[in-house]
Amino acid sequence: MTTIAIVGAGAVGCYFGALLARAGETVTLIGRAPHVDAVRERGLLLETRTLRTAVPLRAETEAAAVADAEVVLVCVKSGDTEAAGRAVAPHLHPDAAVLSLQNGVDNAARLAPVLGRAVIPVAVYVATEMAGPGHVRHHGRGELVIGAGPASARIAAAFGAAGIPTVVSESAVDALWSKLIVNCAYNALSAVGGLPYGRMIRVAGVPEIMTEVVAECAAVARASGIRVPDDILATVLGLAEAMPEQSSSTAQDLARGRASEIDHLNGFIVRTGQELGIPTPTNRVLLTLVKLAEARAGL
Repeated sequence: MTTIAIVGAGAVGCYFGALLARAGETVTLIGRAPHVDAVRERGLLLETRTLRTAVPLRAETEAAAVADAEVVLVCVKSGDTEAAGRAVAPHLHPDAAVLSLQNGVDNAARLAPVLGRAVIPVAVYVATEMAGPGHVRHHGRGELVIGAGPASARIAAAFGAAGIPTVVSESAVDALWSKLIVNCAYNALSAVGGLPYGRMIRVAGVPEIMTEVVAECAAVARASGIRVPDDILATVLGLAEAMPEQSSSTAQDLARGRASEIDHLNGFIVRTGQELGIPTPTNRVLLTLVKLAEARAGL
């Protein structure tokens, strides 16, 4: 049995936390008060296409709850990475393994100096949403690619035993870049259009815009020394059919009146492209459109 703390108990953290708890692991969710209160009252409601059940587990609002954890999963928004690191750093066990299950490609690298220890990057492939306080809904997939580290094999085994397909890879950062490219193609368009992927991609001009985004992202990635799969465009365009009812995390954030992670998605590509001298006009437009939507909402 492994003691696991999840910092930032949103949709991703709650989904994997629920599966780990159901498999017998000791799991603590660390999140906002309304969510924590709901979990304490009735357990974490896990809803999938084949299951609806309340999962009993511990829930806390304070970062100090990581103190007894052997494994800490950081699932906060990319913009909160350093703040979360500063909050948990004084409480971490010296031997605790820390994993970043976040969007974007640089969170583990940003978190490590704050914590004063290595952080394992993890590429997450899952479609989830918070349907309400203490209620996580799963729409599809659920695989993890964990970066190599001293504890990675043991953690992957625990995840696998919980029904979470997990592999350990020296190329986890490459996988994060591939996921970033997918996010850059979908997140802003889904948010601005207010449509799930299946309907969004059928709108005239959308596949062409996505193709341009992928080409810009791939150029920035390769210039950064990242290996991009030859079939990345086919993977991107095929996701809409695989997850037709999914809306992006950016769309979910805007719908809930929260600032998005767009600065760490299309914004990251724009900034890195500038540094490398690579034009990224389509990513810049999508970044600006989301920024306009955030400004309209007062975010």
